[in-house]
Amino acid sequence: MEERPVEILLVEDNPNDVELALHALKKNNIANRIEVVRDGAEALEFIFATGAYARRSIDHVPKVILLDLKLPKVDGLEVLRQIKADPRTRAIPVVALTSSREERDIVESYNLGVNSYITKPVDFDQFTQAVRTLGMYWLLLNQPPRL
Repeated sequence: MEERPVEILLVEDNPNDVELALHALKKNNIANRIEVVRDGAEALEFIFATGAYARRSIDHVPKVILLDLKLPKVDGLEVLRQIKADPRTRAIPVVALTSSREERDIVESYNLGVNSYITKPVDFDQFTQAVRTLGMYWLLLNQPPRL
């Protein structure tokens, strides 16, 4: 059986934010294949096809990674650093979707190569709208290079 590539990798440790994001994406039929990982270490294993994801092909990269910065085990900035440092994964669009409004996080994210930095809205409807818009842009409008 051929592996179906993931369209969105959601890296998020907050169960409520995971539920809201999945609801927004599925309700709007934006993504058929979403993978959720709950910490930075698991994200790196998925992206680089190691550990629990060693059977996954590293050639099947997500169309976009939605990355929280405040993660257990390995923080989001380190995940971003490793993604953008590796030629196999450098071109994957990464959107920081985080509650951090700290200027140093924004600056460091862009210095590391983040494609977009979105501060999570606190309001349910605004969060749902933000995720829907992100999904539509990165999956339907953006034209990525062939990896």
